[in-house]
Amino acid sequence: MKNYVQEGKTITVTAPAAVTSGQYVVVGAIRGVAAFDAAQGEPLEVVTEGVFTLPKVAADNIAAGDLLYWTGTACTKTAGSGSKPLVGVATKPAAANSTTVQVKLGAHGLTGPA
Repeated sequence: MKNYVQEGKTITVTAPAAVTSGQYVVVGAIRGVAAFDAAQGEPLEVVTEGVFTLPKVAADNIAAGDLLYWTGTACTKTAGSGSKPLVGVATKPAAANSTTVQVKLGAHGLTGPA
């Protein structure tokens, strides 16, 4: 196909801030996990598919299958008023007081707040 660009599992974006490898990144509607460290304004590869361990709101008791949203620093199961981007879906339970959760990024077919 002459119009094919790339597979799309990893997309190169401009780092919106200083980013650390493994950090969840939101650039407009592009969401994913940083493949490496990058300073603000540098090119950054963001992985947009797969299952990753990400920080979670410690108070949340998350069940496998719960939709998860991004607070700016952690995943939460509370969508709020539509201001939190959809991260994906929890693949394993994560009890209250735990600090991480396993998340399937970009749960296709699911919709959430912008």
